[in-house]
Amino acid sequence: MGINIFTIFELMGGIALFLYGMKVMGSGLERVSGSKLEGILERLSDKTIKGVLLGAVVTAIIQSSAATTVMVVGFVNSGIMKLAQAIGIIMGANIGTTATAWILSLTGIQGDSFFVQMLKPSNFAPLFAFVGIAMIMLSKRSKKRDVGSILVGFGILMVGMNTMIDAMEPITSLPGFEEFLLMFTNPFLGMLVGFLLTTLLQSSSASMGIMQAMSVAGNITYGFAVPMILGQNIGSCTTTLISCIGAKKNARRAALVHLYFNVIGVIIVFILFYGLDLIFKFEFKNMSMNVVDIAILHSAFNIFSTFILLPFSKQLGHLATISVPDTVSEDTTNFLDERLLNTPSFAIERCKGIAAEMAQLSKKTFCEACELLWDFSEKRASELEDAEGLIDTYEDKLGTYLVKLSGLGISEDESREISRLLYTIGDFERIGDHAVNLLKTAREMEEKGVSFSDEAKKDINVLAKAVEEILDISMDAFKNDDKALAAHVEPLEQVIDSLGSEIKARHIERLKDGNCTIELGFILSDVLTNCERVSDHCSNIAVCIIQIRKDQLDTHGYLNEVKTSMSGDFAVDFNKYNEKYVLPR
Repeated sequence: MGINIFTIFELMGGIALFLYGMKVMGSGLERVSGSKLEGILERLSDKTIKGVLLGAVVTAIIQSSAATTVMVVGFVNSGIMKLAQAIGIIMGANIGTTATAWILSLTGIQGDSFFVQMLKPSNFAPLFAFVGIAMIMLSKRSKKRDVGSILVGFGILMVGMNTMIDAMEPITSLPGFEEFLLMFTNPFLGMLVGFLLTTLLQSSSASMGIMQAMSVAGNITYGFAVPMILGQNIGSCTTTLISCIGAKKNARRAALVHLYFNVIGVIIVFILFYGLDLIFKFEFKNMSMNVVDIAILHSAFNIFSTFILLPFSKQLGHLATISVPDTVSEDTTNFLDERLLNTPSFAIERCKGIAAEMAQLSKKTFCEACELLWDFSEKRASELEDAEGLIDTYEDKLGTYLVKLSGLGISEDESREISRLLYTIGDFERIGDHAVNLLKTAREMEEKGVSFSDEAKKDINVLAKAVEEILDISMDAFKNDDKALAAHVEPLEQVIDSLGSEIKARHIERLKDGNCTIELGFILSDVLTNCERVSDHCSNIAVCIIQIRKDQLDTHGYLNEVKTSMSGDFAVDFNKYNEKYVLPR
């Protein structure tokens, strides 16, 4: 078979299909397992060996060591992972990336039986693609469509692999092609080509797939493969190094750990292999390799490098720290990293964690502001103002980040989660504002030297306890996305409104009896208004949790329905809270 321009087109098309299939399959795998993997990584222990195992598993699942290391750089930059934890995961990612080569090695299976034939990707990949596209088109559930995209991605990847193999066959049969390949048995030239190819494709798995496709024709030797694999491992660091530009020092250190680990591993293997070759003259260097041999060699190199360098993980961290020394202070509010946008499911889980922190800070700030009404301290007041400033920062950065996320290719479940977060963070911010309002009221009372009567203090304490409980319920319901818990909020909100009205009426009675002043009446009104507004925001949060789960958000309709019915669970809860929070007589 001759070679022409269309053969080159076919090879380019095969590479394109291979890369696209890998991207589609990896994105599907990430969406299916992303939130679970993120939780595992965040709860990672400090033991490096566990990090290695987790890094290998995560990379094998999402089919990209670059994605794993970039994600880890993002975690370190956001402050949710320490550099020491990241080192193990980075090492494990190099092992996990070899999974792709083993999947592609299935193309080398030989045999005529039906069972053996069905193990060949060229035979079962089209079936996978058909089933996958059927799931995408016919299923209404996002999880099933994600599984469908995994199957379609795998099918496209294997079609791309077979297209590359078909295109390489006439190319490898050209006169002088073997002599051309002999040029790259020069270890330095071979490493350079492996490095450049991986850097260009931004994927060591892709460059490995091209080499495996070439091996089908029997032209790839150990002398060619070894330096290529060494160069590919250094080239795989390019994406991580680019991703750390503009990051905090620990994130840059994590990227450098990846580089140092791969470079030192390559140097060790290079010295051992070519040093022993000078002594023993390896005859197998000229032996042809098949797809399985390449997968074995790739795995052996990465496992050996990890085994050798694992005991020196702390030293790698020290080397990176020396390379990026401590200098000026950094922005501590950069808790959401742009790098995580490359893996939306991980980014959404990070946003959920940040929103939960924001919720708890809002609750704590308001409860402490209530305490200032009785025991004012300028130091504590200043701390609360700082906390409210942080809450504002949370809303600003989280809102902007979520809007960016919503424009990416996300599933329906992820879109629903983003909507829930966008709707609720505004309520968290407003709760912080009401805390500052109370703080200002407390400061005004301190400056004027006035205080509430004992009766008013007792009334406000009952109201404050009710507000504290509604904050606890709504924040816990938000954190756990608990619809059943959220249903308890509205009955308590109604009780709080009733308490506010009753406290106002009691104040008017005290005013008539001369036991209170008009000035304190205005201050009391401010306290009651802020407490009632906080309970309203808790109601908004609860309704959002309930309605988003139903794929709708009709706040007024829902509230009118539950308030007018006053029956069932709502009535039970209302009566319970009404009996619990009774103003003293």
